[in-house]
Amino acid sequence: MATKWKVIVAMSGGVDSSVAAALLAKDFEVVGLHITKRELPGISEEIERRDADGALSAQAVAKTLGIPLRLVEAGREFDGLVGHFCREYNAGRTPNPCVTCNVSIKWRLLLETAEAEGADFVATGHYAKAEKRGATTHLVRGGGGQKDQTYFLHRLAQNELMRTVFPLADRGKPETRAIARELGLPSGERNESQEICFVGAGGYREIIEMRTPGEIRGGEVVDARGQVIGRHEGYQFYTIGQRKGLGIALGKPAYVVKTDARTARVTLGGEDDLLCRLFEVRDVNWVVPPAPETPFKALVRIRYSHAGAPALVTPEGGRAKVEFEAPVRAVTPGQAAVFYREDEVIGGGWIAGRAGSARAPEFT
Repeated sequence: MATKWKVIVAMSGGVDSSVAAALLAKDFEVVGLHITKRELPGISEEIERRDADGALSAQAVAKTLGIPLRLVEAGREFDGLVGHFCREYNAGRTPNPCVTCNVSIKWRLLLETAEAEGADFVATGHYAKAEKRGATTHLVRGGGGQKDQTYFLHRLAQNELMRTVFPLADRGKPETRAIARELGLPSGERNESQEICFVGAGGYREIIEMRTPGEIRGGEVVDARGQVIGRHEGYQFYTIGQRKGLGIALGKPAYVVKTDARTARVTLGGEDDLLCRLFEVRDVNWVVPPAPETPFKALVRIRYSHAGAPALVTPEGGRAKVEFEAPVRAVTPGQAAVFYREDEVIGGGWIAGRAGSARAPEFT
């Protein structure tokens, strides 16, 4: 009888990773991996409770499935991620820590555990596909057209993708929950988490105030012409496209169109001032090397909730320029821009250019 392949499955305690483990356990030797952050410096009671609840749920699911579960403490790694998160806001950018976490923490620990356990593959409950085509592995949209999480995975490299399995590739969320109920998994009715795992009810502002109080600087609020119309208590607490909580009445809808860490200025404008057609992307990861040498057409997503828009992508070494066919709203520095050809992720990086108007795009 052939030896079963061994798979290390990331188990957060949520329904997606639980069902991923259950599906794999039917045919493979499965070991669960739950990542905790109990030793994260300054961890709040709320986050500590949430962390403990996830661990208990993962343990209950592992017991139900009859598989071992490894608990790995990653407080030090999360401390580095929180530091990066604060530095980005202090630089006037809006970070996406979940994208960074996938490579710097989750996949690194999965692969380290696989090496220690002598496992062949690693797996997660993401809705995505890793398609092998000859010697390369391609990242393709998943979720059966209902839910796709490739946006968060665009920084994975070939050595990570080639050893990754996504059991929920073609399934949608309703089917995943139905499987969990059918199998009697304890996580079947758990609510889906919408929060950044280290941010509590006080929001990201609470994290920045706690970790970097000396970096918070108040300053001027100006209109699109540069006229001072008010003051703010910290440019870090504003993001491109924000309309609520501005504290300034202009008699018409106003949005944050720019934050400047150098001058501590926050600029407000109208809907048209949010439009941007051309911007730069830095630190680009090309999922299947080598990097393209000539411009190519792609569908470009500028945030997870963005469906994407047609654009011309011009590679420039580790950077790229993106020119949309039509101006797009609220291109936000610090967020990821991900390039798609049909359903396949070609690559992506961090938005570097400020979200200027369609008439005058800006770069950093």
